[in-house]
Parts: sequence; C-alpha cells; structure tokens
Amino acid sequence: MFEKVLICTDFSDSLQRLANFVSSLALAGMKQIVFLNVVPLWEKGIIPRVDSEKVEQAQTRLAGYISESTDVEVKIEVQSGKPVETILKVAQTYESELIILGSQSRNSLTEKLVGSTMAELSRKTKIPLLVLRPQFISTLTSEELTLRCQHLFRSLLLPYNDSQAANYLVQQVKQLAQKQSSKFLEQCTLCWVLENNERRGVPSKIQPQQANETLSQIKSDLVGLNLDVETQVLEGNPLSTILEAATMSDISAIAVSSGTIGKLQEWLVSSFVAELLRFSWFPVLFFP
Repeated sequence: MFEKVLICTDFSDSLQRLANFVSSLALAGMKQIVFLNVVPLWEKGIIPRVDSEKVEQAQTRLAGYISESTDVEVKIEVQSGKPVETILKVAQTYESELIILGSQSRNSLTEKLVGSTMAELSRKTKIPLLVLRPQFISTLTSEELTLRCQHLFRSLLLPYNDSQAANYLVQQVKQLAQKQSSKFLEQCTLCWVLENNERRGVPSKIQPQQANETLSQIKSDLVGLNLDVETQVLEGNPLSTILEAATMSDISAIAVSSGTIGKLQEWLVSSFVAELLRFSWFPVLFFP
C-alpha cells in the first residue's frame, strides 16, 4: 500500500521504537523505511552550524535500535536544520509515499500561535501523513506493537459529509486499494454524522435517507475494489460521535482530509479535522 515510508522521530515521540519492528512493518507492505532525526542547528555562535556531536549521537542511537535482518531496505538519516524543510528534502530524496510522525500535545491556541510540524507539512506537501500519539506507541507491549505494525492500514474509518475534502479522501482510498499488491487494506467504515440542528430550530440540510443513499453508492464503488465496506449514518456532535464510532468499529486508523489545516480559516473556526488530530488517540491517516 505504502512501499516507501519516512518515519520522523525526535526521540520524545516513541517512534524510534518502530525500528525494532521492521519485519512487522514489512507485512503492512513497506519495502523501504527511512528513519529521520532532525538535530537543531548549533546557534550559540555568531553563525548557526551543524551540531556534529548530537548528529553522531543520534545516528548511533538509531542504529542501535535496528537489529533485524529483513528484505526491507532500511536507511538512517540524521540531519541538522529546520524540521519541515529537512523532512521535505529527505522525503523527496527517497521518493517517500508516506510520512509517519508523532502528534504534539498542544491546545488550540498554542498550536495557532507557534504552529506545528504536521500543519506546516500539510501546506507544503501532498504526501499522506500518518500521525501517531506518542503515549499510544510508548505504552504498547512488544507483542501488541508487533500486531499494530502488521495491521497499520487494515481497517480505516472514513468520516464523510459529501464535502470536497470528503470526496477527495474517498478518491485517495480508492487509489490505494487499486494499487495495493496484497490485501493490506481490507475494510472501510464510512460514517456520516448529521448534526441535530432541529433542536435549535434550524432545518437539516441532509436527511438520513439521502445520506444513506449517497453512502450506498460509495460503498458499491469500494466493494468493487475488493474491500469490505460498512456504512453508518449517525446524529450528534461530529467529533465525539466519530471518536465513539472508531472505538466501537474495531478500526486501525481514522482517515481524513482537509485543505484548511494551519491556514487562516483555522484562526477563525477550528475545523473538525484539526480537532480530531488534537483529541484522537487513534492513528490518523491524513491526506493533505
């Protein structure tokens, strides 16, 4: 599904643990894995320079985690510079199809003021991002993480509302299903959450029957690509309802798309996807 993957770690996000599970990641379809650590430039002098000592320390540390001998091509990159610029440069060098990174535990205001690596990346690349909670990775036992790595993309929950971003998301999932060499992606759950505006005297734009009919057509297209597909039409708050649906649907990750992450719109109204990335304990597969 994603054969060339870039895993970015700063050693505080626990993603360096994935270096111990290369053979399991291979079962998720990965054939080339690049582990990247970005070391900040040494800025105590007049001119910023590469912190050679910390670069060497990071290289030694990452190399120590990789002990498996597999058919997967594994590379270690430790570079000094700005995180986003370095990630994009390395991703281009290795033709990465997916970037894996940890989420930051920030509140909405802090994120808007200082930004985030994920938000900036989403504005500058079309490469999908898999965002993982550091707490999630760090608390799994080796046995649990082995299974997680094998089934990273097996079952996806797709929030859907017939928007441009939602339809783009469906198209991306279709393309992944079409090109996968084996059944790494097996199942999708399409979930449309209708906000109950009638209590506030606002008529609903979409009725449950209309939503079900739309989802049925999408389901038919996805089933034609050899995927198992379920559909749900629910009422409630989009964020809390989607998170509850994810909990009860036995999914591997929530897949989303957005064109407003980190842009001016986020200063005015925090989007559903931004809130999901902020609060979800599930892995989030994000398509810019």
